[in-house]
Amino acid sequence: MKHFVIGLGNPGPRYALNRHNVGFIFLDKYIEKLGCNSNFVREESYELMNCGTVCLVKPLTYMNVSGEAVKMLLVRYNLSVDDIIIVYDDIDLPLGKIRIRQRGSAGGHNGLKSIIEALETDEIVRVRIGIGPKPEGIDLAQFVLSNFSSEELVILDKVLDVAVEAVQVILSEGVQKAMSLYNSLEVIV
Repeated sequence: MKHFVIGLGNPGPRYALNRHNVGFIFLDKYIEKLGCNSNFVREESYELMNCGTVCLVKPLTYMNVSGEAVKMLLVRYNLSVDDIIIVYDDIDLPLGKIRIRQRGSAGGHNGLKSIIEALETDEIVRVRIGIGPKPEGIDLAQFVLSNFSSEELVILDKVLDVAVEAVQVILSEGVQKAMSLYNSLEVIV
């Protein structure tokens, strides 16, 4: 059975290094680490790439309506929610941490909220990558749509290495094993 790893972000070069684009940045790291040698192909409202037994997906709807693209993907490929892993940014986690969950609320993340509503379930495996904390006095939207600093990119690069490992463990040994290995881990540079 093929699994689909869906990274959340916003399409276009304007958003490429935004904090909110961590899901897309993760997919690029996954491709680099696993040596995937194909290209993303556009289908409907998403792009996908085969990488061995995994299919990588970038929704091309904007973040807040990610559910539209994910629902189309599931219908087109006759998938269940058990076939997908969602990777996205989390303002409530500090930069340097990831958190894996099997179910739960969107926690204020509009992209995940859209997916939960579209699929009518919160039982979706997800990997949350910390981008917080948000500095005082800065609007949330302004913060998540801002680029990482060069210092933060160094930390993010190491965190993404760990996130790729975590997804590989989810795929090979299950979500429980991945949660036990990675949920308390903090990347220190």
